[in-house]
Amino acid sequence: MERLLEFIGNHLYLVIAFAVVTVLLLRDLVESLLRKYQVVSPLQAVMLLNQEDAVVVDVREPPEWAKGHIGDAQLIPLGELDKRLEELASFKDRPVIVTCQSGTRSPAACKKLVKAGFTRVYMLKGGMTAWEDANLPATKPKKT
Repeated sequence: MERLLEFIGNHLYLVIAFAVVTVLLLRDLVESLLRKYQVVSPLQAVMLLNQEDAVVVDVREPPEWAKGHIGDAQLIPLGELDKRLEELASFKDRPVIVTCQSGTRSPAACKKLVKAGFTRVYMLKGGMTAWEDANLPATKPKKT
């Protein structure tokens, strides 16, 4: 025990960094166990689209959307989602796949949809970046 205290005293910043990383990992683990939406890969999303007539909600901003998006996806930027939930009301019992550019904005949108009563919410892991990396089709703007 004396050696442990000596180690902590000599390497205080290292011990603090270890504690912070441990807390963040535990928080992430607990959050993933308690979330009420599922995370799907691009290929799993394609299966949902083809077999269960899923709806794609893209929460990116219009300039990002214009660079390419999943066909038939609905653009509802994350900042407008609360005001535009009624546009999605008819899809409450259908699978809803939420995507953004890299998967960082989608969790917030998924939480809002679950809170609004959507029963089958899925987050596209890696967002449009993963979709494009999987060489899946994206609607691109026409070149003039």
